[in-house]
Amino acid sequence: MTDNHVTGTFTVKSGFAKMMKGGLIMDVINAEQAKIAEASGACAVMALERVPADIRRMGGVSRMSDPKMIKEIMAAVSIPVMAKVRIGHFAEAQIIQSLGVDMIDESEVLTMADEENHVDKHQFKTPFVCGARNLGEALRRISEGAAMIRTKGEAGTGNVVEAVRHARAISRQIRQAQAMGPEELYSFAKEIQAPVDLLRETAKLGRLPVVNFAAGGLRRRPTCQCSCNWAWTGYLWGPGFSKATAPKSVGGRWYKQLFIIRTPRFWRP
Repeated sequence: MTDNHVTGTFTVKSGFAKMMKGGLIMDVINAEQAKIAEASGACAVMALERVPADIRRMGGVSRMSDPKMIKEIMAAVSIPVMAKVRIGHFAEAQIIQSLGVDMIDESEVLTMADEENHVDKHQFKTPFVCGARNLGEALRRISEGAAMIRTKGEAGTGNVVEAVRHARAISRQIRQAQAMGPEELYSFAKEIQAPVDLLRETAKLGRLPVVNFAAGGLRRRPTCQCSCNWAWTGYLWGPGFSKATAPKSVGGRWYKQLFIIRTPRFWRP
């Protein structure tokens, strides 16, 4: 009997990302924090050796996390585990995929490996999440194979203004595209340097073709709560565990607030 199922298609990868809609992805640096995040209701964890705040403060070259640490976190929890790679570093992405992680984050938080080109994400079976500051960047990343988009923001600062600016820019440009005729979309696509077919689909849907998570500066719960009406379908939250004197208490408080983020009326389809 032959096995006819197909894996690694964009439909499968984007479908997996959609399963996280309305959820919270937490940064963790060890298995203990991953367990707390899972118990607190996180939909996934991001395995990191250092949280973005520490990466910014310490400087130097930031690379992918230790595979041993990632495997320990994967063994400790049953929820999806994500890991970061440097922009354009296909070898790191291959290593992370071989570990069996559920999603790869091609992250600007780490030191860039290639300033001009991103990883060709279509060559991987593991779905990717990428950052974007405007509609053009978002659609270019999707055309490269990204299954999830997140606002870039300013990770590690606790200042949400950049994330809001990026979300507003994406929403504003989508509304502009919706008001344009078919012939105008070609010029707009050239202006924002985006594939016209993806721009046309975005204008028709009134949103990005993939899920859009908020990230960068979301340090406190009220920030996530007040942003529920923005064009975000979920949240990536960074520094809470590693900077807290009582991580379990932090996780418990987030558990009480997650229902706000997960209530369907707060996020778009």
